Amino acid sequence: MFQIGKTIVSEEILDNDFVCNLNACKGACCVDGEYGAPLEESETHILADIFEKVKPFLRPESIATIDEQGPFVKGEDGEWETPLVNGSECAYVVFSKEGIAKCGLEEAYNAGVTDWKKPVSCHLYPVRTRTYSEFTAVNYHKWEICDPACSLGEELKVPIFKFVKEALIRKFGQDWYNELEQVAKDRL
Repeated sequence: MFQIGKTIVSEEILDNDFVCNLNACKGACCVDGEYGAPLEESETHILADIFEKVKPFLRPESIATIDEQGPFVKGEDGEWETPLVNGSECAYVVFSKEGIAKCGLEEAYNAGVTDWKKPVSCHLYPVRTRTYSEFTAVNYHKWEICDPACSLGEELKVPIFKFVKEALIRKFGQDWYNELEQVAKDRL
């Protein structure tokens, strides 16, 4: 572990490789699990504001779930998260012809309908953050469904922190990321 500003960062994000391999996993991280994607407080307002714009990109069962539960829900841990369709996939999931789970929010963003890509927790994955009173922990979340991503990352020699560079900058800023890169260089 090392500190950058008010973050405590796991060395695992420097030491492990990762590149999503959607052809292998089919986007299982958006479908498997017991909880929706973690949301920051500010993101709940964004989801409420853009729902009507995103609606045409969503599946009927997703729209029904969001109409019933709302665009976000309070999880068992008291934190905000995306709702789940029938306790399974994220309500914002859409599926390609090939059966690959994709983000309907990101599809709307890519189409130029919104200017918000997706929840930062999704953008950061496999990095997870947790905010405490004095600092934010930045950790690698290992999940066996991502084994193909670990293999592809190793093959391509892409460390986690480089794979999620855009998301880390979105979350913590360019200066923070520059310091992270310097830590990685100093460790060589």
